[in-house]
Amino acid sequence: MSRTTEALVLHEYNTPFKLEQIKLDTLRPDEALVEIHATGVCHTDLKCATGSMPAKAPAVFGHEGAGIVLETGSDIQGISPGDKVILSYSFCGTCDSCANGDPAYCHGIVAYNFGGPRPGDGTHALSLASDGTPLNGNFFGQSSFARHAIVHRSSLVKVPAETDLELFAPLGCGLQTGAGTVTNTLNVQPGSSFAVFGVGSVGLSALMAAKIRQASTIIAVDVHPARLELARKLGATHTVLASEDVVKRIREICPPLGVKYACDCTGIPSVVANMVDSLGIRGRACTVGSPGPGPRAAIEIAGMLQFGREYTGCHQGGSIANEMIPWLIEQHRQGNYPIEDLITYYNAEDYERAIHETEEGKTIKAVLRWKA
Repeated sequence: MSRTTEALVLHEYNTPFKLEQIKLDTLRPDEALVEIHATGVCHTDLKCATGSMPAKAPAVFGHEGAGIVLETGSDIQGISPGDKVILSYSFCGTCDSCANGDPAYCHGIVAYNFGGPRPGDGTHALSLASDGTPLNGNFFGQSSFARHAIVHRSSLVKVPAETDLELFAPLGCGLQTGAGTVTNTLNVQPGSSFAVFGVGSVGLSALMAAKIRQASTIIAVDVHPARLELARKLGATHTVLASEDVVKRIREICPPLGVKYACDCTGIPSVVANMVDSLGIRGRACTVGSPGPGPRAAIEIAGMLQFGREYTGCHQGGSIANEMIPWLIEQHRQGNYPIEDLITYYNAEDYERAIHETEEGKTIKAVLRWKA
């Protein structure tokens, strides 16, 4: 049975979102209907709205949703109506990567997260209520900029009944990505040094994870002094303004040649180059921020060879959401992961301000409240 709900609709690239009525299709066996209580606003949503990343308009975006299950398809197991869920990225579950425990690198990652129609049968789960125009949904398996969402089973993470959905909604993408970069991809070791380039929500999550991993030197690099102050509060031992000679400063902090682990959360090619240049002997660096397809960074080959440096990429922190999200909730319970310091809440009707303040850098992590 289909239903209508309210959602943020992007009709064309580089136009404002509009809050309007949409129609939800009948559930497929591998889908659930979720009443959305909160959705984090991610820069990926905003980049997709400009056409700079592989998502198609007209569409409903949103991929950091949290809510309560209302209905489940026949193929969904372990989750029932009434359960609280946090929503994460989607994957096929059958390719080599998924079978080997690496769903973040699913062979169908674009189709399952950016494709628009359902990857299984090519149908559209969403349409405009006014005239029936098909909308590209299935964004990260959820399209959760809405009061209700049709969610692919792979995106569902069941959480305890006492879970604060508004607080933990952003775990499904950005915060999971930052923490997973440190714990999975880089595997930061106790007593080591770590630098993070860009301390928005992803970078600050990485920083907190490095503190949890007991790195002894934690360096935050950013253009905003206020964000560097927050980084200090959350565990940075050193801060560097991006206007400084960043490579020189990091080598001074971590003599003689640089830092052991580093991640870039900006996606800016020159920043990536600086990050790699700041690595010490056998240093390992990771790209998290994405500029979209095309841009390249210049890497000094001799330094990579001589010092045994490594540079790799990372999607979703290499995380398995059903493991990472509960772990982060537990870290918060223990006082190790105070994400409330990052979040500003907005009622869904105030989405324009939430988006504007995210783009301006005034808000680190905006969360839209859909349920009063």
